[in-house]
Amino acid sequence: MPAWQSHLQDRQEQSRNELFDLLRIPSISALPEHAEDVQAAAAWVADRLRTAGLEHVEIMPTGGHPVVYGDWLHAGDRPTILIYGHFDVQPVDPLALWTTPPFEPTVRDGRVYARGASDMKGNLLTTILAVEAWLRAEGTLPVNVKFLLEGQEEIGSPQLPDFVRGHRDLLACDLAVSADGGQYSEEEPALLVGLRGGCGLQIDVRGPAADLHSGLYGGAVHNPNHALVRILDSMRSPDGTVLVEGFYDDVVELSAEDRTRIAEVPVDEAAQLDALDIDDFFGEPGYTPVERTWIRPTLEIVGMWGGFQGEGVKTVLPSEAHAKITCRLVPDQDPRRIVELIDAHVQQVTLPGVRVQVTPLAFVAKPYLIPPDHPGNQVAGGVLRDLYGRDPYFIRLGGSVPVCETILTELGAYTVGFGFGLDDENLHSPNEFWRLSSFEKGQHAWGALLGALGERQTY
Repeated sequence: MPAWQSHLQDRQEQSRNELFDLLRIPSISALPEHAEDVQAAAAWVADRLRTAGLEHVEIMPTGGHPVVYGDWLHAGDRPTILIYGHFDVQPVDPLALWTTPPFEPTVRDGRVYARGASDMKGNLLTTILAVEAWLRAEGTLPVNVKFLLEGQEEIGSPQLPDFVRGHRDLLACDLAVSADGGQYSEEEPALLVGLRGGCGLQIDVRGPAADLHSGLYGGAVHNPNHALVRILDSMRSPDGTVLVEGFYDDVVELSAEDRTRIAEVPVDEAAQLDALDIDDFFGEPGYTPVERTWIRPTLEIVGMWGGFQGEGVKTVLPSEAHAKITCRLVPDQDPRRIVELIDAHVQQVTLPGVRVQVTPLAFVAKPYLIPPDHPGNQVAGGVLRDLYGRDPYFIRLGGSVPVCETILTELGAYTVGFGFGLDDENLHSPNEFWRLSSFEKGQHAWGALLGALGERQTY
């Protein structure tokens, strides 16, 4: 057993206690009343980097929640690896559904239950522990290392693109590796090669100056609710195909090889239907449910309101109606262009008698794609193969991790996903947990990854 591995093994109890300490900090980035807690988490992470032996550790302002930076750059002409993670967490509501308090880490059946356990404080700490093990036990690192750890990922990293753009020299690297991710199952590894981007907008429809008596004005004044329903219904066909002109123009169609890779990933559709409590899947013809969520763009109504919402009946014609829409986007769709196309569509289909306004929302993320055979994937795949005894699946996710495209655009480096969360761990939901076996496995995997990355000169 290498010395760094023995070091990790010998301090597992201490490492768990450190994880529990980090999980006790309620670093909820979405709630202003927890801004000081996000700062406290940044301070905890910065102190832990210094203890691990990192240099130039600094809590850096962004105009929002902070970034923690640290580095160790004594590996000469070996590659420079940027390690990414985040220390903020999601809100905990509904609190009543938690079995134990979300910020009091509780171990049950080999799992630690707490907000942020799987997403992603546990994964973040594995990276620091692996670097520390190399420095303490070996006296060196096989690669140059920089850490970029943020406190705003759970709100879409609004200030991070400008931060990275403004610190290109500081963050310059050959390859980035993100600990914000997971594996396919406890026995099956996976490499993430694609993420959808996204955009959001709000539609506001306004009619008369105030709510009107539906008996006196119904049939003579255009009802904003009806106008909104017509607008929304015009955006998709009955089979789910998006009807906004130009929406699919820039979509890069997958090759037969890419679709074969996706088909190789085992999916139990019957079990999914049962877990979701639905009768069947729905969506764009010609694609499997997995393809629809991994490699096809979407347009979804995620909220709508207008008129009387209470019990019983209030016979009024409402003066306004509203809806929020989000789109998941794939290469090479531009989020801002998609918002412009939807705005043009809305203006075109709106009937006389109401006024309509489309307002872009803060959710903007570009799609991300890394070549499956990228050298970083080859190295990470080899480590996973040794760890699991089988080749990893190449998977994509329907969600967005904006930092991946930011790093590619601003630093010219691809990001390899290398995390150890699993899909069943209630991410963003009550009773979030992480397997302590994954915590230990992740530390050893990151230690092995650092060694393997140092065996190549270029990425």
